[in-house]
Amino acid sequence: MTTVAIVIALVVVAVTVLLLARGRGAAQLQAPPAARSLEAVSPSSPKTSPTATKPESAPPPPEAERPRRPLPTGGALAPEPAAGPATAHEPKSPPVAAPAPTRAPKDMAVLRKGLAATRGGFIARLTALFQGKKEIDPAILEQVEEVMLASDVGPKTTQAILGRLREALQRNELRDADAVWAALRAEATRILGIGGGPIRISSATPTVVLMVGVNGVGKTTTIGKLATRYNAAGKKVVLAAGDTFRAAAVQQLEVWGRRVGAEVVRGKEGADPGAVAFDATTQAKASGADLLLVDTAGRLHTKAPLMDEIKKVRKTIAKALDGAPHETFLVLDATTGQNALTQAAMFKEALDLTGIVLTKLDGTAKGGIVLGICDELGVPVRYVGLGERAEDLREFDAEDFVEALFGKGEEESAAA
Repeated sequence: MTTVAIVIALVVVAVTVLLLARGRGAAQLQAPPAARSLEAVSPSSPKTSPTATKPESAPPPPEAERPRRPLPTGGALAPEPAAGPATAHEPKSPPVAAPAPTRAPKDMAVLRKGLAATRGGFIARLTALFQGKKEIDPAILEQVEEVMLASDVGPKTTQAILGRLREALQRNELRDADAVWAALRAEATRILGIGGGPIRISSATPTVVLMVGVNGVGKTTTIGKLATRYNAAGKKVVLAAGDTFRAAAVQQLEVWGRRVGAEVVRGKEGADPGAVAFDATTQAKASGADLLLVDTAGRLHTKAPLMDEIKKVRKTIAKALDGAPHETFLVLDATTGQNALTQAAMFKEALDLTGIVLTKLDGTAKGGIVLGICDELGVPVRYVGLGERAEDLREFDAEDFVEALFGKGEEESAAA
């Protein structure tokens, strides 16, 4: 009996162990997902089977922990992406082109107002020739020639423009007045768009600008306006009173200097202008100035000794600063018409001109002279003067100028 009892006891123990093992397996199967091993749900773990189910996604992070998306231009949040997975064949939206920059209407109105005299003369006469004409007669080009010559465009430039118009007319490209008008605008833009732009300030050394021209064209006033412009832009400006033969010019420059806070370097009355230019260049370099504007005495372009003197001033500046002057501007009075073109030709022969400043353009009906200067001399117009105020000295832009001269204003468009 003892042996039977022992066997029965062993059987009972084995059954009990088996039952306990089954109970533990069932408990593990009922455990929540959070209790499983991190290795089992790690995204980096390889899938055991292509039919394996995806692990449950983790709950979204709280608002404070969510990564913030960058703000686009304008400050507004970028739109959220559309829900649902993107497919490979889904077409991409084309990039949106940036809108073309538009010119400020107020600025264009100011430019048109400044050119009112020229529009009322040169442009008004051209407009009258084409008004009401549905077809263009080749004989009308003779009338266009008369208008252009009377507006001081110049014979050479006039013939060049008319030559291109006649060729286009023979190709039957100028069928109506609008086509001829568009061709004239294109020719004007081509002639005037030969470069230029404002003074380019060097970051290493002071930029030296030599201002030349005959008496009474507005050199000293132009210097004052340029000083005002660049002082407002945060540049340190020095002025050189190189017109030592006229006390009023020195005083006028000193008034501009006090007004804009620019240092004025001057010599004694009757001093050598080259010496004043040399001292001013040296002083501007030592003081860390950004821009030096050198005034000179007005001189007749027909007087060889005076032209030789301005050449010496230029050489003296180069001795004080290698590569200077960086710009040589010829100031012309637009009201003098063809005489301004003659002056420009003589000064260009004597000096290496880098630009033209055309003053008093608001007071003449012969603004066509700007076409002749650019076409015949190949020297770009850099600034135009349209009034007495400092802001009336404007950087010259060929497209803006042609639009203000040939284009219709708001009042004309409304009346049309």
